[in-house]
Amino acid sequence: MAKTKLEELNTNIYDFKNADNYDYKIEKGLSKEIVEEISKQKNEPSWVLDIRLKALKAYNKLKMPTWGPDLSELNMNDIATYVRPKAKIESDWNDVPEDIKNTFDKLGIPKAEREYLAGVGAQYDSEVVYHSIKEELTKQGVIYTDFDSAIKEYPDLVKKYFTKCVPIFEHKFIALHYAVFSGGSFVYVPKGVKLEMPLQSYFRLNSPESGQFEHTLIIVDEGASLHFIEGCSAPKYNKVNLHAGCVELFVKDNAYLRYSTIENWSKNMMNLNTKKAILETNAKVDWISGSFGSHISMLYPMSILKGDNSSTEYTGISFAGKGQNLDTGFKVVHIGKNTSSVVSSRSISKNGGIATYRSLVRIMPKAINSKCSVSCDGLMLDDISRSDTIPVNDVQNNQVSFSHEAKIGKISEKSIFYLMSRGLSEEDAKALIVRGFASPVSRQLPMEYAVEMNRLINLELEGCIG
Repeated sequence: MAKTKLEELNTNIYDFKNADNYDYKIEKGLSKEIVEEISKQKNEPSWVLDIRLKALKAYNKLKMPTWGPDLSELNMNDIATYVRPKAKIESDWNDVPEDIKNTFDKLGIPKAEREYLAGVGAQYDSEVVYHSIKEELTKQGVIYTDFDSAIKEYPDLVKKYFTKCVPIFEHKFIALHYAVFSGGSFVYVPKGVKLEMPLQSYFRLNSPESGQFEHTLIIVDEGASLHFIEGCSAPKYNKVNLHAGCVELFVKDNAYLRYSTIENWSKNMMNLNTKKAILETNAKVDWISGSFGSHISMLYPMSILKGDNSSTEYTGISFAGKGQNLDTGFKVVHIGKNTSSVVSSRSISKNGGIATYRSLVRIMPKAINSKCSVSCDGLMLDDISRSDTIPVNDVQNNQVSFSHEAKIGKISEKSIFYLMSRGLSEEDAKALIVRGFASPVSRQLPMEYAVEMNRLINLELEGCIG
């Protein structure tokens, strides 16, 4: 007997889980002893431990955010901040332990690597278990490795940039990140090197009542270009898990970076991630972001347009269902002359979900002839959901072109009726409208990832994620 559509969708490929079979799991909580033990387990140089301990002091001093979603469910005494899987980092996929390899096989990572990617990293819990890069890129001087290896192999380069884009004292959860960070990616693209194929890192959190704190540091040197793709997922548990990663991006003169993210955390996840880019003269950064899953998200990528004629674009979508509060948005600071930013954000909410767009646009006094355009649209699929727009616009000179537009509304009954009159079911009509609403984001993704995003939207519409 053929399976129904709903039964097929309920076999959500993201929600499977392995046994919590780890090599080492640190005790729950956060203390100086725990931070020192993480550093010891990783055999780190003393300068890294110094950063960790400085960050722990900052975490203890900084206050919890008093705005945004309620974070009272998060108790660090219930979170293990470091979980080492029974695996070491490999460059041959066949050498990865079978259960972990099967996890990433199901998520399509090796297939994507063969068909589309120039390099790939795969992190499982707190450690990277697989990393590879095409040989021709290495010959051009491209560095793509896990962050822990970069600390030991390229210490001078890491010291020059680490914590310089996102400082330790930025907020409480970035201080937490720097105290217990583990895994992540390090990329350096030399001057003039333009990568034709993307690099991708994928982060999978499997262990319950634990946190993932990967650090991504990317330097795109003068005249170089890169497309970096980040994927995240986790199975559902009944207890809170925490994700507090950090992304630091440095884009030099005349360089280009596209940073694409598809996040599909489970609905017991607190996603408190921090991402920021510093752009030099004539540099450009494009952010593409899809936020799905997670119980609570607080995620606001940021571009600092430091150099003259630098520019940034942000295209993002979030989908909040029952029990979800997704507080997302974008921040941009115009410092250089003739800088420009374009922000396009879309959110969807259903079954009582809360979707909030929260933004900051700051145009500094010397950023003359700057341009900024902000557009945020919210689509509610029922009468019990919520969509809010909370922009902060701080324009400090009068030689600026600035516009802000926000629209929030329900799905059109007329549109549904029209599509149903053409033979679609009500369910398919709604799905078609929602996919059309999300198309500005999916159009910016490589085809394989656009297909993945549409699959996630379908699963959300059926209520199957998490």
